Amino acid sequence: MLSKARLLQKQMSEWRREIHSHPELSFAEFRTAETITSIMKKMGYRVRTGVGKTGVVAELGEGKPVVAIRADMDALPIKEANKVPYKSKNKGVMHACGHDVHVAIALGTAKLLKDEQFTGTIRFLFQPAEEAEDEEGFSGAQRMIQDGAIQDVDYALALHTNASLPTGQIEIATDFASAGADTFYAKIIGKGGHGSTPHKVVDPIFISGHIILALHGIVSRRLRPFDSAVISIGSIHGGQVDNVIPEFVDLSGTIRFLNPEVQEHIHTEIQNIMEITKAMGGDYELILQKGYPPMHNNEEIVALLNDVAGNIVGKQNVSVPDVEMGAEDFGYFLEKSKGAMFMLGCEIEGDTRRHHDPKFDVDENCMPIGAAIFAQAALRMLNHKEA
Repeated sequence: MLSKARLLQKQMSEWRREIHSHPELSFAEFRTAETITSIMKKMGYRVRTGVGKTGVVAELGEGKPVVAIRADMDALPIKEANKVPYKSKNKGVMHACGHDVHVAIALGTAKLLKDEQFTGTIRFLFQPAEEAEDEEGFSGAQRMIQDGAIQDVDYALALHTNASLPTGQIEIATDFASAGADTFYAKIIGKGGHGSTPHKVVDPIFISGHIILALHGIVSRRLRPFDSAVISIGSIHGGQVDNVIPEFVDLSGTIRFLNPEVQEHIHTEIQNIMEITKAMGGDYELILQKGYPPMHNNEEIVALLNDVAGNIVGKQNVSVPDVEMGAEDFGYFLEKSKGAMFMLGCEIEGDTRRHHDPKFDVDENCMPIGAAIFAQAALRMLNHKEA
């Protein structure tokens, strides 16, 4: 399968560079969706468009089992700094996380599978908006689920590029592949006045200092030592000039967790902490916004992927990643079906490119490897040879 995939590398590179040159933000992937639709129809796939607003679903085969392969296709609001022929032509928008690579690999997988013999249905989910949510707080995965994209799916697969992992290496998490992610927004309300008379006002900046310390103490002092969680404050805004104490301070941050019970515990602790404002003469407004769920790889599918990837790149090149608290909305799909995501090494030798960076890029030699693993794993599932 890897030999077959390598014959498609030039084609996959062309697809990837076309998409990279014309990046589109979340829920605005119109050109990308049209490109995908045209390619998949020419291959003979049944195609449905407008799924989850701008997503594309393409199928081949009939009946059970149904195996889904997901590729996210949105870009980021970043100005590209690379000097390459396929540099972004859309000002201030860039594929800085490898979603263009994900799409090209999925298209290559579709081409590998179109002439294979199998029972059941292969379904490709070209998903919008992994990087952002819409005005109602829904991500692309959620919108596609609402439109029936995951209906009847038995197994779901996805990959993500890893630009700090050498090409030819694969990482597969044995349980949690990413964390759940919530957001909090707080307004610390005081009573403003002149900086020379702090005794006549209620200083929201002073109160915020206590709130910040207490928030950072939740993980170390209010959770059990083995409860994995992160609370980070990412934004603080208060005041305009040096000699005026403001009326309020806005702050926001992220909550990362693996266990829903820990999630609820943290929410309760944040609400309790905000009461400090009242004890100090102020008040508060608080919004706790639930986001992506934890992504949990299925043990059975992990075993299959380990076997398939080991056969393709060598068992010595397949490993378990260090647990980190990033978030991925593929977790919504894994709440509905058995599946897993693996990490695909794509490091440019001697030049690691950070994700979400203006100079992000990949070694395109990774693409045949990703397509071969997808295709071989899907065939094993479709032909009921799961492990």
